[in-house]
Amino acid sequence: MFFSCKGNLKEVQKINAINKNPIGIAENYVLKYTDSTKLVAVVSGPLYKDFSNQQFPYREFPDGFHVDFYDQDNQKSSIEADYGIIYLDTELIDMQGNVILQTHDGRELHSDQLYWDQQNSWVFTEGNYSFISEDLNIKGVGIDFNRDFSVVNSHGNTGDALFEETKEE
Repeated sequence: MFFSCKGNLKEVQKINAINKNPIGIAENYVLKYTDSTKLVAVVSGPLYKDFSNQQFPYREFPDGFHVDFYDQDNQKSSIEADYGIIYLDTELIDMQGNVILQTHDGRELHSDQLYWDQQNSWVFTEGNYSFISEDLNIKGVGIDFNRDFSVVNSHGNTGDALFEETKEE
């Protein structure tokens, strides 16, 4: 008597995709990302779900996350949110609920939702935000900026700013 097994991996993948089952789940995770042996980010949180098996693949952080990321000088900035999702094809990260971005030099941005376009190193929201730094304390609706805050476009806003007065000769 002969028995054989038929490889049905494609069928199993289709079932998972239809049912929207993740291919991986991690609890109380810590993920470290390196570039040429240099630590660039540490992502941690209570729950991580990998849906990279879907037609539009994504990774979900349904119970929130915290990220410490490091610049070329090894200076740490961080971001945290109550929920996050990374869309793998577009490299867009959607962070929602109590989003707090803190830079290594003390600047802080609070928002209900924040997007990070990884391809273009651009961060933005169309929602409410507050931004606090040594010389600024502003609130508004809608802001976008590059990763190091050297280019900032603030849409409707109110607040206080300190400017140094210069004398013209």
